[in-house]
Amino acid sequence: VEFLYCDLASMKSIRQFVQRFRAKNCPLHVLVNNAGVMLVPERKTEDGFEEHFGLNYLGHFLLTNLLLDTLKQSGTHSHNARIITVSSATHYVGKLHLNDLQSRCSYSPHGAYAQSKLALVLFTYQLQHLLTANGSHVTANVVDPGVVNTELYKHVFWAVKVAKWMTAWLFFKTPEEGASTSIYAAVSPEMEGAGGCYLYNEKRTKSADVAYDEDLQRRLWTESCKMVGISDESSRVP
Repeated sequence: VEFLYCDLASMKSIRQFVQRFRAKNCPLHVLVNNAGVMLVPERKTEDGFEEHFGLNYLGHFLLTNLLLDTLKQSGTHSHNARIITVSSATHYVGKLHLNDLQSRCSYSPHGAYAQSKLALVLFTYQLQHLLTANGSHVTANVVDPGVVNTELYKHVFWAVKVAKWMTAWLFFKTPEEGASTSIYAAVSPEMEGAGGCYLYNEKRTKSADVAYDEDLQRRLWTESCKMVGISDESSRVP
C-alpha cells in the first residue's frame, strides 16, 4: 500500500496527484471515487466552487478524466478497468440547477448535497456512454452505500446527532458493510464488462428517472468541462 496525497477540493492538488501517479508508470485497474462532505454550511473551495458541488462532484469529474488514458491503457477485453463512483439515495430527491450549479441564488445544505449526488449519477451514465462509443475496455458504475455510521454526519442538527447515537447500532451500517457494494463493483466477476449500472446492496437497481435524461447528462458534462478547464470530448461522440 502506498499513499499519495490528493485534495479533491483543489483542482491544483488533483492535477499534481495525477502527475505524481503517472510518473510511477503503474497500470490503473480500479478507481473508486469516494470522497465527500455532507450538509456543510455555505462555503467555497479554493477554486471558488460551492463545496458540495466542487468536492463531491467536480473533484471526481476532473480526477477521473485526467486518469482516463491510464485506465484505457490498463483495461483489456477480458479484464476491463473499472471506475466506481459513490453516490447516495439522496440523489432521488436531488434537482440539478444548470443555471445555478453553485447554489448562489438560494443555498440549502440539503439541496446542495442532493444535487452533487445526482450529478455523480448523471456523470457516470454519460461517462459509460463515451467509453462504449470509443470502444474502451473500461466500465463506469455508481453505487449507493446505504446509511453508514461515519463522521459524515458531523454537520447535521444536534437532535439528529443524538438520534443517530442512540440508533446507529440498529439502523446504520458499519463502514465495512457500507464498503461492500463498492468492493463488489470493483472486483466481482459478475460485474466484468458491465457498465452504466446503479448498485445498491450489491444488486443493480433503478436510479432516479431524471438521471436517465441523456440531454441533461450531456449538458452537465459540457458545463463541467468548462468549469474544470478540460476539453469536451463528448462533442465528438454521436
